[in-house]
Amino acid sequence: MSPPRRLRRRARRWLAGPLVMLLTLFTALPALADSPHLASPRLATLDWTLAETLAALEAPPAALAQLDAYHAWVGEPALPDAVIDLGLRSQPNLELLADLDPERILISPMFANLAPRLEAIAPVDTLTLYTPGRDTWTEMRELTRRVADIVERPEAGERLIEDTESRLTRLEQRLGDDAPPLLVVQFMDARHVRVFGDNGLYQAVLDRLGLQNAWNGVTNAWGFSLVGIEALAGLDARLVVVEPYPAGVRETLADSGLWRRLVERSRGEPLILPPVWSFGALPSAQRFAEQLVTALEKDDVR
Repeated sequence: MSPPRRLRRRARRWLAGPLVMLLTLFTALPALADSPHLASPRLATLDWTLAETLAALEAPPAALAQLDAYHAWVGEPALPDAVIDLGLRSQPNLELLADLDPERILISPMFANLAPRLEAIAPVDTLTLYTPGRDTWTEMRELTRRVADIVERPEAGERLIEDTESRLTRLEQRLGDDAPPLLVVQFMDARHVRVFGDNGLYQAVLDRLGLQNAWNGVTNAWGFSLVGIEALAGLDARLVVVEPYPAGVRETLADSGLWRRLVERSRGEPLILPPVWSFGALPSAQRFAEQLVTALEKDDVR
């Protein structure tokens, strides 16, 4: 004797529920596998270049040193609100870091002196960029791939490389053939600037955009020279100033006869760019290229 129709309907509904859940799970598995945070190890870093790369790979660090300064000097990619501030880069809060219990800690050679104390908390990876004598762009690609391997997202690393290079190619195509030589500086105080050249991020971007750098003086391992602004006199170039300005400097420059003469001899008004991390990797390279080309285009239509 068969069960009543009402019971048969209930049985079908009871069986259908788990089946629907299973089907939904199997349908979602590919998306879960591609989820940026699913398999990424819990990382901490003291280095903003590594932090911006992690963020661009959609695997941001759990903790970073000097978080507010990252926002001021690097800006983008933005970091989630949940990222913990570890205090000073040179003197991180090791007790807080130990409480966070990261799986790995990423540093650059700049923080090598801290490695023994950090290794007592978690394994430490030291990742290098801006090696004298090496091609900067090649090193940025290598750094991207190594970070992507650490967070188990190699495909995301390749996408970041390809996206950066294709974006810079498109930006180069937007430039005319008559762009003047550029002189890229960042103020340290009202009389001194970093002027950027060989072995730096800005130079690597200028090369890929087909733009000429007017500064051919000696630069340090990070691609800049620290000079008085009088050293810029006589250079036939367009000034490019990368923010942020130190406190009070912008107001002081307005009354500086030396700076006014430099501006008058420049090929047009200085181009003022928002902050871009000059010691960064591919995310900063993209940002600098976008900001620079946009500023040059806006100047062309004036």
